[in-house]
Amino acid sequence: MRFLRRSTTDSATTDAETPDTQVVEVQAKAYTPGKGKATPKRREAEAKRRGPVAPPPTSMREAMKRNKELRKAAKADPQYKAKQRNAAKERRERMMAGDDKYLLPRDRGPVKAYIRDLVDSRRNLLGLFMPLAILVFVALILPYPDVQRYATLLCTVMLLGMIVEGVLSGRRIAKMVRLKFPDETVKGASVGWYAFIRASQIRKLRVPKPRVKPGDKV
Repeated sequence: MRFLRRSTTDSATTDAETPDTQVVEVQAKAYTPGKGKATPKRREAEAKRRGPVAPPPTSMREAMKRNKELRKAAKADPQYKAKQRNAAKERRERMMAGDDKYLLPRDRGPVKAYIRDLVDSRRNLLGLFMPLAILVFVALILPYPDVQRYATLLCTVMLLGMIVEGVLSGRRIAKMVRLKFPDETVKGASVGWYAFIRASQIRKLRVPKPRVKPGDKV
């Protein structure tokens, strides 16, 4: 009987200790110890994968050599030419669309965009400048003195008309720009010259492309 009581006591003790042991084991499994350091940022991890960053070049010669090596490595890519063509095509499309990021410095800004719209909204005599120059060139090649004489006379008259139109148009556009952008410093000569160059180009060859049609109100 004593043996049976001892067994019962031992069994009860074991049963009493079992839940605590299970709780401790569950807690041990669920517990995750700290790493002891902060988790690295994504930029630091990517830099670590790429390896150490090369020191900056100490001379112009070294910089040119490094650029040459980078270009050579890029050209080794079988898709290099295709990527270059796609990039050039995208730049051309963005430039023709009038995106300031891809325009030349002389064409950037809302003031220049407004000048282009004013020029593109009218039909100008200056638009015949390039066809007239081609006509005169052809006339000078032909062995006909009368044709050359009349072509020179026509060219002189047209050039005078273009100069007068360019001066009047430049003044008008400069005045409208000052009214549109009163806070901007507008130089009449600069605005007039920019408008003159824009108007002297063939409409289909203007960069960026015209946003308005002749006769539209700007």
